[in-house]
Amino acid sequence: MRKFASGRLRSLLIHSFQQKHILRPHHPSSSLSSSLPRFLSSSTPVLDFPPSSTSSMADPSASKLPVTLQNINPKILKCEYAVRGEIVSLAQRLQEELLANPGSHPFDEILYCNIGNPQSLGQHPITFFREVLALCDHPSILDKSETQGLFSADAIERAWQILDQIPGRATGAYSHSQGIKGLRDTIAAGIEARDGYPADPNDIFLTDGASPAVHMMMQLLISSEQDGILCPIPQYPLYSASIALHGGTLVPYFLDEASGWGLETSELKKQLEDARSKGINPRALVVINPGNPTGQVLAEDNQRQIVEFCKQEGLVLLADEVYQENVYVPDKEFHSFKKVSRSMGYGEKDISLVSFQSVSKGYYGECGKRGGYMEVTGISPDVREQIYKVASVNLCSNISGQILASLVMSPPKVGDESYELYCAEKDGILSSLARRAKTLEDALNNLEGVTCNRAEGAMYLFPRINLPQKAIKAAEAANTAPDAFYCRRLLNATGIVVVPGSGFGQVPGTWHFRCTILPQEDKIPAIVTRLTDFHKSFMDEFRD
Repeated sequence: MRKFASGRLRSLLIHSFQQKHILRPHHPSSSLSSSLPRFLSSSTPVLDFPPSSTSSMADPSASKLPVTLQNINPKILKCEYAVRGEIVSLAQRLQEELLANPGSHPFDEILYCNIGNPQSLGQHPITFFREVLALCDHPSILDKSETQGLFSADAIERAWQILDQIPGRATGAYSHSQGIKGLRDTIAAGIEARDGYPADPNDIFLTDGASPAVHMMMQLLISSEQDGILCPIPQYPLYSASIALHGGTLVPYFLDEASGWGLETSELKKQLEDARSKGINPRALVVINPGNPTGQVLAEDNQRQIVEFCKQEGLVLLADEVYQENVYVPDKEFHSFKKVSRSMGYGEKDISLVSFQSVSKGYYGECGKRGGYMEVTGISPDVREQIYKVASVNLCSNISGQILASLVMSPPKVGDESYELYCAEKDGILSSLARRAKTLEDALNNLEGVTCNRAEGAMYLFPRINLPQKAIKAAEAANTAPDAFYCRRLLNATGIVVVPGSGFGQVPGTWHFRCTILPQEDKIPAIVTRLTDFHKSFMDEFRD
């Protein structure tokens, strides 16, 4: 039987923004002003991000060093990444204290519900994928007789196929900057099988996860702060961070929480026109489907409206589809934007579309392997050359990640020795995630003052918490956002780590947190119990 073993405080964000990098959205329900970034009209409400302070970072000895906060690239100061922010730093400190002094806190372990990192929380890798990786990394064992008894026949065959595509059969060597051609061929075939429309391997750029691909496109599209990128609010902080790092302007559009985090094209149009009226040139629209942090799955009709909107407005559609395998409800289905646009009769000359995929999510959860790709369509050959030039600067993505990306898009098939085990592992993971999502969703909706939309997909829930005024005032006194105040108290009392909604953006005056569904199923009841007990105590303490 084959087995596999399975900062800083967020003190630099809003305060250091110089009214530069996020456009102030029109939102009728907004009534709260805030210190969040670049909104051109000071009378229009802004998104809620937590307040910050740089005073604690002063160090008299630092002034003697050649690199200081005053002379580093200001774009670095303007970016943030909430899912590894203040709350996580505190959690890591508490974990060290528990190790050094067991029993020092009212919990015996830290439960990380802050980030989509499945294997860190006990999810096992897919056996076939790891067998192929192991054989590719150590090809000398392929010819040994013992290998036949330790590895499946199809894994051995696939490893030989992949090694034949790698120059020198060496996974430690550089590859083509777009990725190994044979692996791109396999991925293109997988995309074609998924969508029913042709895919060109020359459109595919293999990257170290989806994040570098996003950065690459931001580099390409943003030349100044007059260039805007339409992003959903709430949004995955990669986008706000990347836009800030490359000196552009985030143009936010609000998802409608009341309709299950719906995406209305009327909202897109309103924010687009508002941006243009303020001298911003929107270049692209980011859509995350299934949603992060919100967990919704777009209906195909809605996707058609989005495609039409981008075509009519001349926007590049940036489709974040890394959770395409994570759909948990029977009435929803994932459709790629490539499939939707082609079904509408739109081809390469009609719409510019960049689709992102990653080996970190889905049922595979191979975050540390750093594999992913973008499929770039509707881009002229001369622009594609420039994208390739940028990819070449980084030489190539890592070979293990490239191999995994090809395996994800071409898993075992009926008749392969690994097929039954592969299906059992995949179905077991996805069905368990669906149960965990439903259990947490129900638990959250049973809490006083908490509402949580249906968990349709992805790996997260994003409940809204209606906090008492007494709690909000206590947060203000502590110089922190109310949802961050709640999350810090939750961590100190229970060891549960979640991310404040203010790190993702939200309608002003509303408060949320993001919680993953990834802790193993046998830990979910303990999370529910701890969260329920804490919330009751918190509400009793701060009841108005």
